[in-house]
Amino acid sequence: MASSPYTRPSRDAALELAQASDLPRLMERAATLRDVGFGQAVSYSRKVFIPLTQLCRDVCHYCTFAQPPRPGEQAYLTLDEVVDVARRGAEQGCREALFTLGDRPELRYPQARDELAELGHATTISYLLAAARAVFEATGLLPHANPGVLTRDELLALREVCPSQGLMLESASPRLLERGQVHHGSPDKDPDARLATMRMAGELAIPYTSGILIGIGETPEERITSLLALRDLHDEYGHIQEIIIQNFRAKPDTRMAQAPEPTLDDLLWTIACARLIFGPDMAIQAPPNLSPDTFGTLIRAGINDWGGVSPVTPDHVNPEAPWPHLEQLARETEREGKVLTERLTVYPSYVRQLDTWVAEGLRTAVVQASEADGFAREGTWSPGDRDAVLPAALLDRLDDAKAPVSTPRMQTLCAQASRGDGLDESEIAELFSARGDDFVTVVRAADALRREVNGDEVTYVVNRNINYTNVCYFKCQFCAFSKGKLSENLRGAPYDLDLEEIGRRSVEAWERGATEVCMQGGIHPEYTGATYLDICRTVKAAVPDMHVHAFSPLEVWQGAATLGVSLEAFLRQLKAAGLGTLPGTAAEVLHDEVRETLCPDKLSSGQWLEVMDTAHRVGFRTTATIMYGHIDRPRHWARHLTSIRNLQARTGGFTEFVPLPFVHMEAPLYLKGQARRGPTFRESLLMHAVARLALHPLVTNIQASWVKLGPRGVRACLEAGVNDLGGTLMNESITRAAGATFGEELSPEQMEALISGAGRTPTQRSTSYGEPPAPQVARSFHAADLSPVVQTPAPGWARSSPPALVRPGLETDPVGERQ
Repeated sequence: MASSPYTRPSRDAALELAQASDLPRLMERAATLRDVGFGQAVSYSRKVFIPLTQLCRDVCHYCTFAQPPRPGEQAYLTLDEVVDVARRGAEQGCREALFTLGDRPELRYPQARDELAELGHATTISYLLAAARAVFEATGLLPHANPGVLTRDELLALREVCPSQGLMLESASPRLLERGQVHHGSPDKDPDARLATMRMAGELAIPYTSGILIGIGETPEERITSLLALRDLHDEYGHIQEIIIQNFRAKPDTRMAQAPEPTLDDLLWTIACARLIFGPDMAIQAPPNLSPDTFGTLIRAGINDWGGVSPVTPDHVNPEAPWPHLEQLARETEREGKVLTERLTVYPSYVRQLDTWVAEGLRTAVVQASEADGFAREGTWSPGDRDAVLPAALLDRLDDAKAPVSTPRMQTLCAQASRGDGLDESEIAELFSARGDDFVTVVRAADALRREVNGDEVTYVVNRNINYTNVCYFKCQFCAFSKGKLSENLRGAPYDLDLEEIGRRSVEAWERGATEVCMQGGIHPEYTGATYLDICRTVKAAVPDMHVHAFSPLEVWQGAATLGVSLEAFLRQLKAAGLGTLPGTAAEVLHDEVRETLCPDKLSSGQWLEVMDTAHRVGFRTTATIMYGHIDRPRHWARHLTSIRNLQARTGGFTEFVPLPFVHMEAPLYLKGQARRGPTFRESLLMHAVARLALHPLVTNIQASWVKLGPRGVRACLEAGVNDLGGTLMNESITRAAGATFGEELSPEQMEALISGAGRTPTQRSTSYGEPPAPQVARSFHAADLSPVVQTPAPGWARSSPPALVRPGLETDPVGERQ
């Protein structure tokens, strides 16, 4: 969500909140602010608690976690015990390992020093480092450590094994250190020492958790002062992920066993004040187990996070307060119009800036456990994986006959788009953030719009893919298809089809009922524009009536450059040679922030749009695509859709929009640990649905890729705005090279069974959405098996004096601005 121009209260104004008595008004203001920053999501982390040691040198008067050494009992968990607890958590779907422990017990207890020595460590922090590393390596859980006051070197060492760390300020009041107060005799509770640790964490760019403990003898003014101290630190370094408002709970056998606990109103007042002091963008958390049966009230006070909830281990700091069951927490959250959303130990805003905030050795684990918006990845489904299970809960929610209770904002955006009024980038990005009933509303709005525009007809084209070479000198980080000395991925045999084989495949395709050949390939270093012209002439000579759908904007740009002619001149040559339409591939994501990593030497966004603009002016119709789910974010998708819509408004040349989910398995960027595992299924449905809404009424056909989504995934997309399933393909090789397992052909019989099974009407079409010749339609059913393909081996193409290679993405681009 975009933040508002909210002006946070000054220090004096914040201190005046201590006198505020209109709690309902405070809560209303706080909840409104929270909604601006976080929308519907109320997050939590599914974690396992690991009490590394309960020894502590401090003697806080309210604490039962800290225990003295007991003769004959070990004071520290062994690494085997630590890993066993973590494994049990991982088996239950936990993603975070929270290490709880006392402050520097070796400075107080000889037993602690002796036991650490037996374990091979001089300090508790050294042993914590070993334990966190062991958990990460054995289970993949992301460690989070709350080890107390630390030195700079200790913080830096922990940064390498913990994506996030934390330290509760509790209170900034030194008065609580005085005799008779709760922190007397606890040197690590000195607020100056704790704030100094947090300052160093900020200097070291460590995502940090902090907060205050209320009801331990502090005044309302001291609470506000504590929150302001944390705000000052965050303003300077930007590293505080969340502010926890934790209410004191009286425990037996402590000095505060008879002390009064803060009232619910006291807790709500503090939460609301924290929200007002920090504004819309700071995560404000209240532990749900410390205030049972008040979940809705806490949400109304302005929280957006429940903290860590464990399905395996108790809250070792508050053992008397059991965790709520996640199903109960989800229900109570939904009653307030919110959606319980799992996050990682690193908050989404920090996940989106990993290079700044997380150590290099941990980034892959965080990236591959996250979604595009930075929350925890939902489910195990990935595009291209035949064995992946679709998320049943998500599909059940879509199938629920009851009307969704969505937010007025989401209803407004969907209505605006459905009228054809258009949405700006920020509004499109909001649609991509939809969860819960908002998600259902977006998908159903897209489906209703599809029904209005296209009826129940679902179209497809009988075609054949001909990838004429897999030799390529570009270094696209998502591509597992290209081969060659300069390509990123050298696996597999390079080939370069001769013209005779291209002609043979075209004839065979026609005999099997195809009306189109779709031709693309790698950018061979010896190809020129003449090569592409020869390919077109070959197909038209072999099958004069075959429609040639070929050459991405990159091939067009490279072809024109190698011939030394303008884009327009080369496109006219292609038209004369028999080219019918152009595929809108090579778009990937039309945002140069993404392209600089994903495909740095490829076309820039502006260059891609320039080719398409020129093609439309020459008289070509083209498709438009997006390849999403890798390093991109919803704001990038919004820019992409806006760019497509704006060009379509000028030219009207796009026949359809085709979302292509990233297939990760063999992609170089994924294998390097820098990309997500493709989009989640929710993101995939949203991409099709939002495209339908955002491009209406200018682009009337939205296509789903069966080769990437599989039959079950495609069927779900047919209820999310999709009216076209693309081609039967005959020979699909690019997606299969990336690791997809859905095969290389979906016959007309299979295609129509899939469409009819979804309750829709299957219809063959031509490339340009016309009616194909009846004889070809008849031929397409019960076609003979394909003959084995001949992949002509690539000759030794590396010349002693290779031609100058065209790399448009690295050129100064006067037309397409870097966006």
